[in-house]
Amino acid sequence: MSLRTVLTNGTVVTGYAKLKDCALYIDERGEIGDIFNMRRLPEKKFPSDTTMIDVQGSFIMPGFIDSHIHGIGGYGTEDCQVDSILKMSERLADFGISAFMPTIYTDKLDVMLAGIKAIVEAMGKEEGAKIMGVNIEGPFISIERIGAQNPEGVIPVDLDIFNQLIDAGEGKVICMTVAPELKHMRELALLARERNIVLLAGHTNASYENIMEGMQCGIFHSTHFFNAMSRLHHRNPGTVGAILIQRDMQCEVICDGVHVHPELIKMLLREKPVDNIVMITDSLKPTKQQGGKLMANGEECYVGPDGAFISKKDPSLFLGSGLTMLQGMKNVVDWEIPIQQASQMSSTNPARIYSFQKQGMLVPGYKADIVVLDDRMQLKGLFVDGNLIRDRFA
Repeated sequence: MSLRTVLTNGTVVTGYAKLKDCALYIDERGEIGDIFNMRRLPEKKFPSDTTMIDVQGSFIMPGFIDSHIHGIGGYGTEDCQVDSILKMSERLADFGISAFMPTIYTDKLDVMLAGIKAIVEAMGKEEGAKIMGVNIEGPFISIERIGAQNPEGVIPVDLDIFNQLIDAGEGKVICMTVAPELKHMRELALLARERNIVLLAGHTNASYENIMEGMQCGIFHSTHFFNAMSRLHHRNPGTVGAILIQRDMQCEVICDGVHVHPELIKMLLREKPVDNIVMITDSLKPTKQQGGKLMANGEECYVGPDGAFISKKDPSLFLGSGLTMLQGMKNVVDWEIPIQQASQMSSTNPARIYSFQKQGMLVPGYKADIVVLDDRMQLKGLFVDGNLIRDRFA
């Protein structure tokens, strides 16, 4: 079956601009062959096996990249099973995600290693969203900002254990969340740079000065901004203040309206270049689960009134997100953030920060990872490497 497809009558959001009344051509290599105004369509000559799809004014955008996600649909990284990771891939495609980074919780070392190995073994076998590599959250984090991580897994900085975790990934580990204030963090950061691992400041009780020291040794990204980090104070700006003040500091943000108030996200966009903001879900295993007991990292939970997951054993314990990237996109647009900025946050920026080649933008020669959304931000179609894997155009 030919990959050649022309999407016509759409608004193309390229990752840097919004182009109305345009068409996009996917070539036989599964790459973007051309983007052109609809006025030029009659002069274009395509091979006879080219499929023409009229998207009827929908948005044609780079496929979403979820760079921080623990699970969905009743499947999660904590299962430490190849099948669970592949089921995540299938389910994520229903929500416009073309690529994702399964994220390992802080846990006992053997559990973390098993989770990493399952992700690596699943890579290349996906039938939905592509697995780009492994995101490790911890274990060198602050016990004071533990969040939903397993406190039994939190340990001091240990370069040997760092190497064990990275080695288990067989070159597929992309990033790790750390607390910059920990002793020996500088040595770990320099080793991470040698091994091409992106470090994020998160689950941290760092002072402003600690974050500055982290930046000096290469920690320029941060995990779920505002959540599980030291707060802004007028005498100590903390991690939140450092991220706001330092424009070069990048940050993830969960756009569910619960983890971070929408007005704070709009403030963040005023204070920081949009290039340095990454939309994530941080979604948990029971997100969009159909029936059965809801479990998140071994903890039974229920869905709270705002859509997030709450511990059944301790209703005061907020476990995390039930967000999808599709809902995150709708939320951001509803908050009157321009769709081209939302696309940068959900696709372009993670692709650049994590060095994903020819991804995250709609540019000739780039991979045809494309999501098509109508004006209500509902999924119409999803292409991964030029293959139409979700077809809701009818």
